[in-house]
Amino acid sequence: MNDPVHVVEIAPTVTIGDGTLTLLGGPCVIETESHSVDIAGRIRDVCAARGVHYVFKSSFDKANRTSVSSYRGPGLDAGVAVLDTVKRTIGVPVLTDIHEAHQAAAVASVVDVLQIPAFLCRQTDLLLAAAATDCVVNVKKAQFLAADDMRHVVHKLEAGGATRILVTERGTSFGYHNLVVDFRSLTTMRSFGHPVVFDATHSVQMPGGGDGVSSGDRRFVEPLARAAVAIGVDALFMEIHDDPERAPSDGPNMVRFDDLGPMLDRLLRIHEAARDAAAALTSTNA
Repeated sequence: MNDPVHVVEIAPTVTIGDGTLTLLGGPCVIETESHSVDIAGRIRDVCAARGVHYVFKSSFDKANRTSVSSYRGPGLDAGVAVLDTVKRTIGVPVLTDIHEAHQAAAVASVVDVLQIPAFLCRQTDLLLAAAATDCVVNVKKAQFLAADDMRHVVHKLEAGGATRILVTERGTSFGYHNLVVDFRSLTTMRSFGHPVVFDATHSVQMPGGGDGVSSGDRRFVEPLARAAVAIGVDALFMEIHDDPERAPSDGPNMVRFDDLGPMLDRLLRIHEAARDAAAALTSTNA
């Protein structure tokens, strides 16, 4: 993907779109403060040892759980307090999603990246509320949208004043309980002029595929991530947990923490080769 993009600075030490690789990662949902701090610090260290930029991700409310009885998270006030502790204690930028327009300003007082969930990416009021903050806005492509249709979502954010925008691919509905990734979407969405993120863990999710919960298959996380990195994606989104089988949300598709380091090593080799190939192509065409 050789289209130029606006480089997005999330923090002085974290930029996306400059040719480096960034990881947006963490547990699906905030469980406890101590767990969030612990896993954020461990992921930070794995990334730092490999020169990978890192942004901690976790949700204070999973408002779109399959079952009404599923754990949703600690809620806005308690969740934002946990994210603030992670940011101050671990020293990394933080990302979380919002579901209603009124949440944007309160969450933006702490977090660095506001994420718009895929199901809500066409909600104009939510997009404009996020755009009105000083945060980076990461918007996920809906499972029901063509990649080219995301240009209208990006235009809404730009109209609202947002300049630091990320666009995320997370799979497209393919029959019942299944998603498929059309990797052409990465190139299409990057042509909008903003960095593109690949959500490797939600792309292997099986929405509603369990008994009242979503299922998934983490075996396919790395193969899909390899393809995205080879194409030239700017960042990877992965939900990561130290014990996914016991996680209250998205366990089947989350990456085990112990697998993260070796996986990044392999992905970085592909990233380096893809970057060299892109540079050679640019030189040849100059």
